[in-house]
Amino acid sequence: LSPGAKMGCFTFIKVMMILFNLAIFLGGGTLLGVGIWVTMDGQSFLDIFGVLSSSVLQVVNVSYCLIVIGAILLVIGFLGCCGAQKESKCLLMMFFSVVLIIFIAEIAAAVVALVYTGLAETLLTAVVTPLLKEKYGVDGSLTHIWNVTMREVHCCGLNNYTDFTDSYWYQEHGTYPEPCCNDMQPCNATLAAQSKVPGCFDQILEEIKTNAGVVGGVAAGIAALEIAAMAVSMYLYCELDQK
Repeated sequence: LSPGAKMGCFTFIKVMMILFNLAIFLGGGTLLGVGIWVTMDGQSFLDIFGVLSSSVLQVVNVSYCLIVIGAILLVIGFLGCCGAQKESKCLLMMFFSVVLIIFIAEIAAAVVALVYTGLAETLLTAVVTPLLKEKYGVDGSLTHIWNVTMREVHCCGLNNYTDFTDSYWYQEHGTYPEPCCNDMQPCNATLAAQSKVPGCFDQILEEIKTNAGVVGGVAAGIAALEIAAMAVSMYLYCELDQK
């Protein structure tokens, strides 16, 4: 390529890098803002969006997930945007390193999720089950999230209805939550056992398996974007190195 063509190519890729990372930066800022909103006023957020979602995010604390993801996207967007705009080799290398670490972490998480599903269930049981026993019926936001999850996913507890045995809810009401008995009343231990409503962990795994194509497509798309971002940042770095 002639020097003019190389310069034009460099400028085009630089502008694309700036625009792409500006979008990531704005997206990260939006997620961070929503995460803070959920933390400060979780009930109003759940009232608006809770019924629309039946994803795995309802099992964990949505607000902290949004804040962490938003903050990471802000950092990536800032490094990529400023690195390209200021033609800073240091910022471009930092951008490349952060994206590479996230890429490796995602692959590791995918391998762990595929190979150690049982371990994930054990860890979740150790954390979530005590939380259900102590906070379900006490914490309004957590109770609302679980009620929406159990009704939308058609499940009961993390593993099954026994997650609520000896819980605050059972001690107060003498029954299990209605979704554990397919909304039949009174939801006692006998009816809950006969209903055989599966735990939310197994149901969510089934949903993921049912939509494996969509999940795989999204994962592949994200991976492709990350590889492209790393390739572009390294191209700009090498071009600046030659200058």
